Amino acid sequence: MNRDFRRAALGAAAFVCLLWVIEILDRGLHLQLHLLGIYPREAIGLRGILFAPLIHGSWGHLIANSFALLVLGTAFLYGYPHSAGPVLLLVYLGSGLCVWLFARSSFHFGASGLTHGVMFFIFTSGILRRDRLSIALALIVFLLYGGMVWSIFPQQPGISYESHFFGAATGVLAAFLFRHREPVPAEKTYEWEGEEDEDPFDRDAP
Repeated sequence: MNRDFRRAALGAAAFVCLLWVIEILDRGLHLQLHLLGIYPREAIGLRGILFAPLIHGSWGHLIANSFALLVLGTAFLYGYPHSAGPVLLLVYLGSGLCVWLFARSSFHFGASGLTHGVMFFIFTSGILRRDRLSIALALIVFLLYGGMVWSIFPQQPGISYESHFFGAATGVLAAFLFRHREPVPAEKTYEWEGEEDEDPFDRDAP
């Protein structure tokens, strides 16, 4: 297995493990960590910008986000190692701040904003960069998670579509801001590509 891919997969898995540890402690110790979510336009709700992506409302919510984070996180860290830090910072904090400013008055929490941000970043980067790796990753994530496009709109009352929307928006913004941060992969060339086509009739007579 490629070392860079293995490192990316381990990084994504480590974050998912952290989420599971937090959820187990929350359930086992009855910590009610959902109160640390984002509560829009309330000063106490600002702390949720930091804590909300680490908290989940149910095991099903956590399981769904875990699979998405493993797949999208691995693709993201593998394809964009130089952009990973600033992109995650923008998506994590930017989407949370927008939720605090504009979302409905309710507690908002969960890693869905991150998953949407990463998916939309990868897909938009494939369109902007157009190198083989970026295009391949964009096609893969859209094939697997293209349905996220619909989840940025209001659907079920208990789902924070605002987190989805602002995660996606900051992911697209990050793709534009950091589109030149990754070096362009060297194109593989073959010997025959460097040879000039010779006209069989354009030769010196013997």
